[in-house]
Amino acid sequence: MPAFPHRFAFVPQSRPSWPGRIRFCIVCALALLGVLIPAVHAADLPSVALHYGKDAPLAAMKAFDIAVVEPDHGFDPLAYRGQGGSELFAYVSVGEVHPTRSYAARIPDAWRIGRNATWHSLVIDQAQPAWPAFFADEVVGPLWARGYRGFFLDTLDSYHLVKDVDVAAQQRGLVAVVRMLRKRYPGIRLIFNRGFELLPELRGEVHAVAAESLYRGWDAKRKRYVEVPANDREWLLGQLQTARDRYGVIAIAIDYVAPAARELARDTARRIHAHGIVPYVTDGDLKHLGVGLVEVLPRKLMFLYNSREAARVNVSSPHRYAEMPVNHLGYVAEYVDVTGPLPESVPAGEYAGAVLWFDGYVPGERARALMDWMVARIAEGTRLAVFGSFGFEPDADFLRAAGLAQAPPAKGRLDIALRDPAVGFETPAIPDRGRLQRLRVEQPDARVLLSLNDSAGNRYDAVAQTAWGGFALHPFAVRVLPLDDAQTRWVIEPFAFIRDALALPALPVPDTTTLTGRRMFFAHIDGDGFASRAEMKGRRLAAEVLLEDVLKRYRVPHAMSVIEIETSERGPFARDSAEMEAVARRMFALPHVEIASHSYTHPFYWDSVERGEAKEAAQGYSLAPAGYTPSLEREIAGSVDYIRSRLAPPGKPVGLMLWTGDAAPTEAALEWVERLGMVQMNGGYTVASTLYPSLAAVSSLGTWQGRHFHVHAPIMNENVYTNLWTGPYYGFERVTQTLAFTETPRRLKPVNLYFHTYSASKPASLAVLHKVYRHALAQPVHPVYPSEYVRIAMNFNDVVLARTLDGGRYLVRNATHLRTLRLPRGLGLPDIGASSGIGGWRDGAEGIYAHLTGETATLVLGDRADATPVLAEANARLESASVEQGVQRYRLNGQVPLEFALSGASQCRVTADGRALGPVRSEAGLTHFRLDAHAATIELRCRVG
Repeated sequence: MPAFPHRFAFVPQSRPSWPGRIRFCIVCALALLGVLIPAVHAADLPSVALHYGKDAPLAAMKAFDIAVVEPDHGFDPLAYRGQGGSELFAYVSVGEVHPTRSYAARIPDAWRIGRNATWHSLVIDQAQPAWPAFFADEVVGPLWARGYRGFFLDTLDSYHLVKDVDVAAQQRGLVAVVRMLRKRYPGIRLIFNRGFELLPELRGEVHAVAAESLYRGWDAKRKRYVEVPANDREWLLGQLQTARDRYGVIAIAIDYVAPAARELARDTARRIHAHGIVPYVTDGDLKHLGVGLVEVLPRKLMFLYNSREAARVNVSSPHRYAEMPVNHLGYVAEYVDVTGPLPESVPAGEYAGAVLWFDGYVPGERARALMDWMVARIAEGTRLAVFGSFGFEPDADFLRAAGLAQAPPAKGRLDIALRDPAVGFETPAIPDRGRLQRLRVEQPDARVLLSLNDSAGNRYDAVAQTAWGGFALHPFAVRVLPLDDAQTRWVIEPFAFIRDALALPALPVPDTTTLTGRRMFFAHIDGDGFASRAEMKGRRLAAEVLLEDVLKRYRVPHAMSVIEIETSERGPFARDSAEMEAVARRMFALPHVEIASHSYTHPFYWDSVERGEAKEAAQGYSLAPAGYTPSLEREIAGSVDYIRSRLAPPGKPVGLMLWTGDAAPTEAALEWVERLGMVQMNGGYTVASTLYPSLAAVSSLGTWQGRHFHVHAPIMNENVYTNLWTGPYYGFERVTQTLAFTETPRRLKPVNLYFHTYSASKPASLAVLHKVYRHALAQPVHPVYPSEYVRIAMNFNDVVLARTLDGGRYLVRNATHLRTLRLPRGLGLPDIGASSGIGGWRDGAEGIYAHLTGETATLVLGDRADATPVLAEANARLESASVEQGVQRYRLNGQVPLEFALSGASQCRVTADGRALGPVRSEAGLTHFRLDAHAATIELRCRVG
């Protein structure tokens, strides 16, 4: 049985006695007269969060200075601790012990003096002489060894549950416990949950004191949220203020509201903070992320899908269509299969809403469960965006909850009666009687975007924004073109529809396309065709042509891979193995080429590999040797060992796995890559061009497989542009159209050139490689290694955004690799002087690209740009930015000769590593510079006035 932290249920305080009330008034008066000087000023207060769930969102909790957790859930405080300064504190119960705690059985019976019936725990006699040492050694000691340095001490007044207890002796025992902890563990920080009466004796030894239910509480017996009576609030407020003003500790108030009541939580937190007290407002079980001095901005959306319509997430409609717009808006999709258990709630502190996409009805009793789930979410205020179908035939209860009505069967012709300009985005809205869903919106404040009428005048609403979210029913979400089932078009504009349905606020978007103001560029090469002979004079290996004509010419970051069985002496091309391996060694020795594996035998179906099945590709080819039983270990770890031992230069790692075939790795395959300390990529299907001009042809950032994230290649390879390498072999030139489509009007992807070794085997395909390289590198790009991009894409999922309670600042945490925020139009312009960790910004088509200098930042926005010159863009990573005595410094580190541009710097003297640097051109308010070095410290000395 798991151990749960004890918390007092909300119990109204008895009315204080007159002497007590008089003492409170005297304290207030002295404070007003300035006799008591607060030891902690409101501006210096730390932000605090508490979460006792086993799935505590640790990444999000880094937005707080202190995060209190239940340590028995196995969290690692050392791994948690980072640049942001956030610290995990361990919850420990002093006055009570639950029988499930590991140390409970070692507590002598004589120490057990009572029971807490509400929480089924034992009350411990604090007056026992051996108890302080036991508590220090058995309770705190193991947690200290794990890395905890802060502790939240609960149940300090549980002795009051025992009749006729010697109160003074219990309090002396508690003081002895604290003194023992401070003696055994120098530097320990302690937060009391109440224990006000101990503070006079422990002056200067307690970091903070907390109390529950200042304005709003949780009645554990009746399972309801309550407002605290004024007299009880007055008494508790006096205790907290006295603790702060007289004893110099930080005062914390923990209040409780329903998880979905976010505005009430914010208002409660503001009221607490107005007293100079640290607020934290959360749910009654402390298992939801609450509101404190900062509020984490939820970046997750729950995606509901039906696995009977798509056995794998990566082929489901929500993944294929809705996830990319969601990513671009700054949100992460978390999938739930409706054929299994549905979550009890959608916590408002972690999720901005839910997206549901069904092509038909959910089977059997699951339809009823889904309907009830949606009714409950509507009731609690969770925003829902529904695509395709609701997943069931709505009954009267659902229709009532959703503000809908059932319309009669259609008669005669269907015509469009009302169409918003947002409908008909990429293809016209065409009524289809066979797919008509007979619903009519009844909510007076709803906004219908598409309505149909039949010949009898009956109305059918197919696309609408409602009070609870919105829906776009088939066939008005996406439409598959009748002549080509590989092509799909959006009927609605997905970005606006999702944003409006879920009421998503404008927020700084962690951006995976841009670095230091420029669109990222990288190239990666699958090893297929290494053994091919080039159809050119000399019949060289295609790999050698690739080396000499491409890799040596374009000295920008690449990833190069090989298929072991193709290049090794044990493969079908053993006769040429020595020649191929020699070429591979020369490739891998190039400083701008990172080493990747493309597996052992190039499996087409990775789920088959996991099952140990040899399954050929649909085209019938296979490189697997006769009798080979596929295994993930051999395909991944084995191929890496081969490259390390035979091809890689000493000390150069094999850090990247490029998936083969359908590029749909299983969770177990992804686990293997992580175990080897590598990252991985490939898959997706971004091919939008003039032949397929649709957002439906732009893939999401990646696919979740369990707890692992599989990163998609941003742009697809030449195979799909050449009809599976059947011609035309110059077809890869259309990738320039894909690059343009994913740049304008929205920058959706970085510049990525992705191809195979065999592209160097034919004159037409080789000529096109040069064409697309010249095209890509003629743009203002920021070259990165493919593995850098993969880490940025993975980091997108756990970057934390928060906002201060007063709304004045955005906080960024956990940006370990991702270093760009895209600020939508209207959000404001960065105030560099008031911000920290922001090194500059660049205006773009969709808004501002702000550059982060580290994994944490504080962003302050204003209506006008600061007059101070700033770094607008660079083709190198911005490692630091500072201003000292009027001198601005930027440290740039890149992969190619440096290029950068400054805004507002026309009156500045610019140096690079101490040498004067003149501009190469000035345009549109930017001054551009260039130097041969790949890294430099840039300094600006500007004239004032």
